[in-house]
Amino acid sequence: MTDDLILDDDIEEVQGDESAEPGQYEHWRMTVDTGQQPVRIDKFLAEHMQHSSRNRIQTAAEAGCIQVNGEPVKSNYKVRPNDVITLMLDRPKHDSTIHAEDIPLDIVYEDDDVLVVNKPAGMVVHPGAGNFSGTLINAVAWHLRNLKTFDANDPAVGLVHRIDKDTSGLLVVAKTADAKTSLGKQFFHKTTHRTYNALVWGNLQKDMGRIEGNIARDPKDRLRMRVFAPDSGIGKPAITHWRVLERFGYTTLVECVLETGRTHQIRAHMKERGHPIFGDERYGGTEILWGQRSSTYKAFIHNCLELCPRQALHAKTLGFVHPRTGKQMDFDSPWPEDFNALIEKWRKYINSKWKI
Repeated sequence: MTDDLILDDDIEEVQGDESAEPGQYEHWRMTVDTGQQPVRIDKFLAEHMQHSSRNRIQTAAEAGCIQVNGEPVKSNYKVRPNDVITLMLDRPKHDSTIHAEDIPLDIVYEDDDVLVVNKPAGMVVHPGAGNFSGTLINAVAWHLRNLKTFDANDPAVGLVHRIDKDTSGLLVVAKTADAKTSLGKQFFHKTTHRTYNALVWGNLQKDMGRIEGNIARDPKDRLRMRVFAPDSGIGKPAITHWRVLERFGYTTLVECVLETGRTHQIRAHMKERGHPIFGDERYGGTEILWGQRSSTYKAFIHNCLELCPRQALHAKTLGFVHPRTGKQMDFDSPWPEDFNALIEKWRKYINSKWKI
């Protein structure tokens, strides 16, 4: 059982329970409403746990981690009014405090209000389940450790937006509350300018296009996002514009511009169109989806995946209005070494293929 079993905001978080057995620690608690009708606890909790599937809840119950009124229950237990449900784990609750860590930062720009950084692939942006240290915000906390007005644990300052762990590229950090308010409004009203470069599987038929489709968590895989029809009423609206930068026959280098900023938006949208991002294991991008089935081609793809062992997605440009001066600020990030090497390898491959 892992710490990523997270309950909705309406569940009261507690620090501990003196009645707990030795070696067990209370992580979460909720009291069932007085008007609740009897229902299986796994079904009940699946409707109240934001990031947990029914299977995960059943596994927790089988392990004795789900208790009702102080006693472990199985998945088929029927929830009753005023039941007190607790999640018990064999370790204390993790301290979510963000601590400063001496981690190098690639700083693109900095002044008294904002900090623009170039995040490497493989670095998590913010602490979360399984990644409680070594994140970008831990590094920012160290960099700004002597700035009395900046507290990494204060939500009024800090990160304004995020990118995935294995996506590289530009991010802006607000050093003051006023800066975060201003930048937050710009992201909300979609007045910021962001472009991404991605290598996707397949040869896109057109030179540019628009993808519109709501994005919500995949009910069959909680770690993936899924695209639903705009009129489905499921998920949040999302729009991605793309255009071809270079073609390699079996893959295509594209530029993507976001109208919205949903979780895994580009990854999910390109997967839905049948062109997953190259190397994106979660969305099928590590499979050979286009091209030959020869041993030579398979070896070539294998070498490509070793050269860039992550989704080939880079947040290349970022533009916003400076929160204090009102001046337009635009930044461009060069491709990181692994992304650049991957593109060069595909260029050489396709050039040699056409010469034959």
